[in-house]
Amino acid sequence: MKEIVKQNISKVPKLYYIPLIGDPREFVCGWSAAMVNITLTYPVNKIIFRQMLHGISVKSAFLQIVDEGIVTLYRGMLPPLLQKSVSSSLMFGTYDMFRKRLSDTPLHPIVTNSISAILAGSVEAVLTPFERIQTLLQDSAYQKQFVNMKHAVKVVGMEYGFREFYRGLTPVLFRNGPSNVVFFLLREEFNERIPQSNHFWGVHAFQQFFVGACIGALNSTLFYPFNVVKVHMQSKLGGEYISMRTAFRELYIERGKKISNFYKGVHMNYSRSFVSWGVINLAYERFKIILFSED
Repeated sequence: MKEIVKQNISKVPKLYYIPLIGDPREFVCGWSAAMVNITLTYPVNKIIFRQMLHGISVKSAFLQIVDEGIVTLYRGMLPPLLQKSVSSSLMFGTYDMFRKRLSDTPLHPIVTNSISAILAGSVEAVLTPFERIQTLLQDSAYQKQFVNMKHAVKVVGMEYGFREFYRGLTPVLFRNGPSNVVFFLLREEFNERIPQSNHFWGVHAFQQFFVGACIGALNSTLFYPFNVVKVHMQSKLGGEYISMRTAFRELYIERGKKISNFYKGVHMNYSRSFVSWGVINLAYERFKIILFSED
């Protein structure tokens, strides 16, 4: 299988990589890493979502899901599976593409890398409809209204219009760009400082997991309130479109005028992010070794 993938990639002309869409192998590595991660961490993510939406404890969120039964445990998984895999593919692929295009400019590498990360995050925001549908499928309020992803897409599109898919876009943009900057700058800084090895498994694999895990946990904590606001905005179906500022004010009043209540679920979230981004970074580096080994 490894040889088949490498043979197919090698058939793509080298000039096609950077000038048009960047190196396609970067997109493949990002996509594959996210597929591995989502499959492993979805149940924990669902508990965190309920905490974000209702401002409840881990125990209450867990009991909600238990009461709904094992049949619905993976309900809503398809949207994040599609969204996260494509998003991760775009994140790594477009970042590499923009970074290489800006490398010839007189700007400092930190500036070009930051701009590339923000642009990559903005491109990722195109996938907001996946997060929108995931929110509706995971919200217990819509448990009986939507059968599955296909049904939810049909109802939202036909009854509410295309714009409804992008409800909550603003907090997504505020989250994606800056979090990408933190991820890529810190990742590159760590990789320059840690000792390199010719053998992937062992110490090197642990290092890659730990680097991704620490940055992921940091990012998930820093930008957690944006996810809370996004979920609040996307939990509404139809009606007035409110701004991110209005949504924040509503949540602030609803949750007792305490900023700390915006962090309900953050403990599980950074624990999940620690594991998931560790897995993503480790898997990404492994797939990269496989696909780039001929260079």
